[in-house]
Amino acid sequence: MTESAAAGKRQSGFAKHPDYRVDFVPSPKRVRVFLGGEAIADSTGAMLMRETGHVPVYYFPRDDVRLDLASATDNETFCPFKGEASYWTLAVGGKRAENAVWSYQDPFPEAGHIKDYLAFYWDRVDAWFEEDEEIFVHARDPYVRIDVLTSARPVEVVLGGETVARSLRAMFVFETGMPTRYYLPADDVRMDLLVPSDKRTSCPYKGTAAYWSARLGGETFEDVVWSYPDPLAEVAGIKGLICFFNERVDAITVDGSEVPKVRTKWSEG
Repeated sequence: MTESAAAGKRQSGFAKHPDYRVDFVPSPKRVRVFLGGEAIADSTGAMLMRETGHVPVYYFPRDDVRLDLASATDNETFCPFKGEASYWTLAVGGKRAENAVWSYQDPFPEAGHIKDYLAFYWDRVDAWFEEDEEIFVHARDPYVRIDVLTSARPVEVVLGGETVARSLRAMFVFETGMPTRYYLPADDVRMDLLVPSDKRTSCPYKGTAAYWSARLGGETFEDVVWSYPDPLAEVAGIKGLICFFNERVDAITVDGSEVPKVRTKWSEG
């Protein structure tokens, strides 16, 4: 690394981005991380980092991490809001997880509260638990709320110039920071226009979704529809219901009024 690069790495980004947030929130839950059949972290004192533009990340007190199963590496990364991160590789029960653990050992003053805490790459370990419930994808944000509400308001979906769904029995899903989603009974959807897809995605709040593409008017709309066949208990009301991407259909109307489109990461297929 050149001297100029090193000097650049010493600069905190907060001066140029004063609204950037790196919040450290105590978690009242027992949180555990497993690799190779061993609990490599087990803590009732974990902290949840809520950082602008990132999903929440659990950080563990050093004493609650099995560092006897870890070896320091030469890997380093730099965050303009936290500082230089150091890394460890885990070796447990014949399994290795390269550079799976990181820590900011000398963070910027604005993020000084993360000193002496360690974090794990979610997908480099085997399993995560909050209390005795396994959690998936990433840590759940305690400031995210999901309300699943029945509604008799008429919902229509137009795609490729055709009405492909019409329902008076939709479930409206209101999720913090997300557009309202409209989940419809399959009987109210033109399922004859839908073709099952191999795509699957997972959500830490709802579970694993299956997808369909729509074929009509000589055009294929890839993975424009999804459903949760076995959702998490908190959102059981959407089980088996069909949902269209607001962002990628011609229009969704509720009570005869078109729902405004918002641009999201799902706007492009």
